[in-house]
Amino acid sequence: MEHKADTWLVEDHTDDFFCDQVLRGLARDLRLTEQALNESITLQQHVDANRILQLYERLVRIFTAKGWSFERKLYASTSREGNKAMNLNSFIGLMGHSLKRVETSDGVILRDVREGESPDFVMRNSEYVLTLDADSMLLRDYCLRLVYQMEQPGNERVAVIQTPYSSYRGAPTRIERIAAATTDIQHMLHQGMTYYDATFWVGANAVIRKAALDDICVVSTEGTRTVKTYIQDRTVIEDTESSIDLGYFGWHLVNYPERLSYSATPPDFGSLVVQRRRWANGGLLIIGKFFRIVHARHQQGNDVKLGEWALRVNYMASIAWSSFGLMFLLAYPFDQRLLSPWVVLASLPYFATMSSDLKRNGYKRSDIFRIYGFNIVLLTVNLSGTLKSIQQGMTNTKIPFARTPKVNNRTASPALYVTMPWVIIIYSCMVFYADTLSHNWGNAVFAGFNAIVTFWALTAYIGIWHSVQDMVVGLVRWFFVPIKEPQQEAARKKASWRDALYFGDRQMIYESRPL
Repeated sequence: MEHKADTWLVEDHTDDFFCDQVLRGLARDLRLTEQALNESITLQQHVDANRILQLYERLVRIFTAKGWSFERKLYASTSREGNKAMNLNSFIGLMGHSLKRVETSDGVILRDVREGESPDFVMRNSEYVLTLDADSMLLRDYCLRLVYQMEQPGNERVAVIQTPYSSYRGAPTRIERIAAATTDIQHMLHQGMTYYDATFWVGANAVIRKAALDDICVVSTEGTRTVKTYIQDRTVIEDTESSIDLGYFGWHLVNYPERLSYSATPPDFGSLVVQRRRWANGGLLIIGKFFRIVHARHQQGNDVKLGEWALRVNYMASIAWSSFGLMFLLAYPFDQRLLSPWVVLASLPYFATMSSDLKRNGYKRSDIFRIYGFNIVLLTVNLSGTLKSIQQGMTNTKIPFARTPKVNNRTASPALYVTMPWVIIIYSCMVFYADTLSHNWGNAVFAGFNAIVTFWALTAYIGIWHSVQDMVVGLVRWFFVPIKEPQQEAARKKASWRDALYFGDRQMIYESRPL
């Protein structure tokens, strides 16, 4: 393990984490066991035979691994929806089944084996399911500790246990470091939510009880397919809605108070836009469902307590009301009567608490101002996600799931999101000048502070030259309309000559069939 870490190609801080915490961390555990065994021999102490057998089994399990993959879009019988929730739903729905691949006119389907048939593959069932995002890492005792906690008396109704992910330390860019700081603070906030039974499942990783998923399963049809939906895909924050569903059936969610999972933070503004716009979408849609469940639980005699109610509503709607509130503060011309010193002082407990949390997580107290600027440059992104939620609620349509780009070079941002920080800077300077002339000192100081912080955030997080590039590219693209190829013609081009010769014109878009 140590040799593996020494020869590993280290390209960034996530590789450093992997080598130190995963490879060398396991090596340190094994060396400690070796030292203990040698010391027992030196002291002529007896080691129980069962313990020796456990240590051998541990070695076998560490260095023996079986891998298998399942790609749902290869099969015509599974959902065609393009989102992460349906990846999970398709796999979970097949657990415990022995399956046969069958060729049909619509493509390859999966069905349960019949008597006398041999299965093509067997989907094992289990009591627990571990979910993990592609850009996340778990420490070696994640499953051991979380499953042990689930097995403790009194936890029989715990559906999901997780450690909300932390950020990898040593980020090379300012925006990645500040985004990581907000992530690490969220880890602490989620512990308090567990205390009030208001935990939300954070989709990067979790251990889930299969029986709880069976309770919230909804069977529906998608064309000719029968689809089992355990995790709703009505919004792109599917884990949040599933948390509400589990609460309705009397299940609980728990955040384990340790940092056992880590996830990558977007390294530039363009990729961060994709992530935060997705996070801002869906909360307003789910909050209506939560109110209906609160009413249903009241009729069942299982009332939602005030702490849980307040925390859940804040979690789902805070992005919406804080974004509109910040926009109002930036745009409205306050005078001395409205901008009372007491109004400003009312925000101090919030900022003092956040600065204390930052210090506790290894950051600087002054990062509170950097986070303020960070939120200003993301204001348009959050508003866009909120308005998309309103549009989705009015039209009852799903929006496509956009994954955060995982590229080494910079991701370009939509022109609107890099233009608005410039608009805020220019407008704040105009307000500062006008209020200075009218001796409206309170609002003048506020506007001047916003102009300085936003300009610094624009320079540090986006870059002046990069923002100009993205605005120009966005303007140029606005003049061009891409030519879309008809889907049927595109499908025919994807099919090989073997498909056309042996299977005819049936749009071989699911998989390439070997001879």
